[in-house]
Amino acid sequence: MLAAGSYVGWNIGANDTANCIGTTVGCGLLPFRRAAILVAIFAVLGGLLQGHHVMDTVGKGIVKDELNILAVFVALICSGIFVTLATFFRIPTSTSQAIVGGVMGIGLALDANIDYAKLIRIAESWVICPILVMVLAFVLYHLLTRLLHRIVSRNILVQNAIGWLAILSGCYVAYSMGANNAGNAVGPIANLGIIHPTVLLAIGGAAIAVGAITYGRRVADTVGKGITPLDIPGAFVAQIASAFGMHLFSIYGIPVSTSSAIVGAVVGVGLVKGARSISQKTIWTILIGWVLTPSLAALSAYTIYNLLNLFF
Repeated sequence: MLAAGSYVGWNIGANDTANCIGTTVGCGLLPFRRAAILVAIFAVLGGLLQGHHVMDTVGKGIVKDELNILAVFVALICSGIFVTLATFFRIPTSTSQAIVGGVMGIGLALDANIDYAKLIRIAESWVICPILVMVLAFVLYHLLTRLLHRIVSRNILVQNAIGWLAILSGCYVAYSMGANNAGNAVGPIANLGIIHPTVLLAIGGAAIAVGAITYGRRVADTVGKGITPLDIPGAFVAQIASAFGMHLFSIYGIPVSTSSAIVGAVVGVGLVKGARSISQKTIWTILIGWVLTPSLAALSAYTIYNLLNLFF
């Protein structure tokens, strides 16, 4: 069971690392390996310090009834498989959407008591969050570029300061990712009540860290370079806007999409430069992935659990 949760955590690190440092790596500010280590450290901190909010929602907030071990295992594996496929094809997908879809599919298979009102609130957040951070990123980048243009000499000191701010904002995104996603990895296991929540969050955070370092590079190129070209100020704004959105929803225990947050923020930065600077093909590919991931995770969890029940 812990292996299944760790697999989901590894997927989160592999896919969502790009959301933390894809923009920083894409603009040439940091090499991937060094950036991935920073993600690993701050994702673990976020999971340990604030991951319990989302863990409670995923563990017992969606499906009110107690889940058996087989149900938890199937939910985790099904959600993890589709995130693995998306990562292989360099598509920044939503692990939050995958695990919520997997848990919902299991709930339907068990004919359990599902909190549909909470599901609707979660789905609404998947729409609101990227729009919120897109608007925030658009305003911040517009103001920042005007401020920089007013500085007569964009000297090395100013550039270095913005560079450090971009790195720090990437760490903030990683912290927010850990706070929001560690609970996704181990929330269904918490439903079983057999392992202390702090231990589960530590395992989830560690799995995210391993995924970030070992397999996070593939999606980083899509986020950092595939949507729109980014300079260092753009990377900073995209990261700080997405981190704020994720952190806000984490506090309220709502599992939002880290991918949708950073993609929304990058689009907001791109809109300042003009809509033509945004790759529509990449955006459509990402949007299709967001729809398919929770849908396929729910369908596969429902189907596989019912099939296994026939034999066991």
